Amino acid sequence: MRRAVTIKLTEDQRQELTQYARSRIESARLVSRAKMILLAAEGLENQEIAEQLGLHRVTVANWRRRFAAEGLDGIKQERPGRGRKATKRRHWARRIIDTTLHSTPSNATHWSQRSLAAHLGVNRSMVQRVWKEHRIRPHRVKAFKLSTDKRFVEKLVDVVGLYLRPPEHAVVLSVDEKSQIQALDRTQRGLPLIKGRCGTMTHDYKRHGTTTLFAAIEMATGKLIGQCMKRHRHQEWLKFLKLIDAETPAHLDLHLILDNYSTHKHARVKAWLERHPRFHIHFIPTSSSWLNVVERWFREITVKRIRRGTFLSVAKLEEAIYDYIEQHNEDPRPFIWTANLDTILPKIVRAHQALDKANIQ
Repeated sequence: MRRAVTIKLTEDQRQELTQYARSRIESARLVSRAKMILLAAEGLENQEIAEQLGLHRVTVANWRRRFAAEGLDGIKQERPGRGRKATKRRHWARRIIDTTLHSTPSNATHWSQRSLAAHLGVNRSMVQRVWKEHRIRPHRVKAFKLSTDKRFVEKLVDVVGLYLRPPEHAVVLSVDEKSQIQALDRTQRGLPLIKGRCGTMTHDYKRHGTTTLFAAIEMATGKLIGQCMKRHRHQEWLKFLKLIDAETPAHLDLHLILDNYSTHKHARVKAWLERHPRFHIHFIPTSSSWLNVVERWFREITVKRIRRGTFLSVAKLEEAIYDYIEQHNEDPRPFIWTANLDTILPKIVRAHQALDKANIQ
């Protein structure tokens, strides 16, 4: 009578197999194999393991032998199947790829699995497999904008230099405005988050006005200076500059990193800056908001406090913003800039080359 292979586990093997058997992120196949081996190590026969796990006895025997011969690698590594190869998919793959990349439907901007399958007369699952294999995603698109600033490199070097090597006896501030923040109230009360169901909120809303948040983040400490104002003109910008002047040590120079909004270049603003020589203005290139670190903070307050908030008035909205700033400043953490010119410039060059090539075609 044939006997099943005896399985003996080391402590490390037992721990790893137990982790796989209890995992919710590993593949179901690996979880099942780990359970087989653990039961085999307890001395159970193949038939008993098969009945307990709802498998065939031959399946258990095969994986038991493979583990005995190859260890953990034997059950973790997948081997090529012995069935008939997918010759039909190989035959259609090139046409599916060419059609997806070089044409569009008559009534849409891009192909879907169903529309392309109907157009070519193939099964939708075949289109899905080819797209997955070649990482083609027609339904997705990424937004981009390349700067056309003639002084792009000069400004880039200036701003990145401030991030990586800030001057001594000075404070570097990333500054910008988040305008038109709406105080929104939902038309109906939503349902709270519970186990097995996400929270809900109505798609429509009531508007109760807007505010503009002026913000400056200190690169060295992460501390934020913020002020909400009704409008977004040079008068409000001057008020915020005066706030920055009052909130920072008077003996230090101030280097402000800004975008090219016309408010920042108003004649009255320039005159005020001439009377306050400790202010040094550094403009980022046009269409390069990714260079302004405060934009990262704007994203955080939007996601964490504003987007899903309910505000019955502008005053309530501003109260929430100031509360968020206050809590942020209790334990500020700086945003560390790590990208240098050697990594940024090649990407910009490749992007321009790809865009030029696409325009030629």
